[in-house]
Amino acid sequence: MTSHLSIGDFSRATHMTVKTLRHYHEVGLLEPVDVDPRTGYRRYSAEQIPTAQVVRRFRDLGMPLEEIRTVLAASDVPTRNRHISAHLHRLEEELGRTQRAVAALRDLLSSPAPSDSSAIELRSVGAVRAAAITATVEAQDVGAWFQGALGELFATVAGQGLRETGHAGGVYADELFTLHRGQSTVFVPCDGPVRPVGRVEPLLVPPVELAVIEHCGPPSEIDRAYGALAAYVARHALAVDGPIREYYPVGQRHTADSALWRTEVCWPVFRTGVTDPQAA
Repeated sequence: MTSHLSIGDFSRATHMTVKTLRHYHEVGLLEPVDVDPRTGYRRYSAEQIPTAQVVRRFRDLGMPLEEIRTVLAASDVPTRNRHISAHLHRLEEELGRTQRAVAALRDLLSSPAPSDSSAIELRSVGAVRAAAITATVEAQDVGAWFQGALGELFATVAGQGLRETGHAGGVYADELFTLHRGQSTVFVPCDGPVRPVGRVEPLLVPPVELAVIEHCGPPSEIDRAYGALAAYVARHALAVDGPIREYYPVGQRHTADSALWRTEVCWPVFRTGVTDPQAA
């Protein structure tokens, strides 16, 4: 005869709370072998202990209940291992993001914001013809929107037999920063007028005077470059109203390693004379 354990004994055996065991029963993840129809008391078998321990380990690793159910229901070991490996890969990606965030925070706490004015360039940019995509975007969605728009632009320029004449760029309205929702334009300079297709339209990117600083690394760490550039512009009373620009000398198109990406952050300025960044 198979011996049964009360829910209390099974809780002690598996280090799961009674509340957790009841929840797992309700969602069909770990059902008792017997439920008394009169009292509702749940009873478990000793053979269920290893399964419960596996479930607890997976939950400790943050695996959702639906995925645990899929793993337990797998018909063979390779299928089960494939699901487990997929979750471990997600954990490794999350760990990498956490480690990068911790490193950035330590760097922020241990050293002042960049103030080396020699890294800032004052630049006059002439008008250029470009293929462009413009949309009103939520700040939280701008990364995905940007990569999709940029891919569409590169494909359109190449498909129409045009030649790229400079680095891809972006123009971002103040509202994107102040309200987290605003107009965004991504463009690729090219040597001829692009024919409108899909979201792509021709654009004459206007001339502008810019203070420019280069950020090396992923977009998640670009705020320090913005801070250094804003401080420089404020010190020299150069700021004017106008959208922020960015240029992308090295990005996802060139390498999957975001640590190697290079972004030029550009602040619109008004130059009244010869201003030497290195004299700041």
